[in-house]
Amino acid sequence: MNRILVVEDEERIAAFVAKGLRAEGFTPTVVGDGITGFDYAMSGEFDLVILDIGLPGMDGFTVLKRLREEGSPLPVIVLTARDSVTDTVAALEGGAADYMSKPFRFAELVARVRLRLRTTSETVVNDDLAAGDVRLDLRSRRAFVDDREVDLSAREFALAEVLIRHRGQALSREQLLSHVWGYDFDPGSNVVDVYVGYLRRKLGADLIDTVRGIGYRVP
Repeated sequence: MNRILVVEDEERIAAFVAKGLRAEGFTPTVVGDGITGFDYAMSGEFDLVILDIGLPGMDGFTVLKRLREEGSPLPVIVLTARDSVTDTVAALEGGAADYMSKPFRFAELVARVRLRLRTTSETVVNDDLAAGDVRLDLRSRRAFVDDREVDLSAREFALAEVLIRHRGQALSREQLLSHVWGYDFDPGSNVVDVYVGYLRRKLGADLIDTVRGIGYRVP
């Protein structure tokens, strides 16, 4: 039974989410401030976090930042009243697995929780992924080229991980958006192309091939 940490200071919303999760077979724990939320998340007792942004003590962005700085791979779904593009990008760049705005449909939240838990459970036992001179340490979320550490953002690392996991397979931009950004992005956006460019500059121009008419592939 999966254990879900709900970090939410609005008691009505927290109770609603916890009750719904319990009915779906999860074991929820609710805390109402960012400091306690961070401590609980780092305890190793939870499988996923549902995190509000506007929290007392420590806001959700800071909680997320500290979790990733401490090397926690715990999937985090941000659930917040803030729905601006800036906040969405900030949460995803900060390492959130997904982002939902309030008000929300509980069925959609549960679907996203199940997706993130399933994705996490599919992580390979080996803590490393490699392609050519590039190596990804999945536990610490660090990247290396010829054993030289390269600084990647959370989203850059996630994109590199997906491409290397599917090595030899051409992935479309839509597939990469779904895997890495985890929500419906503007289909006209060039965000995938931009991030592939970042990875080529940081990890080597030969790491990722462009497959004309399809998308990208790590050979």
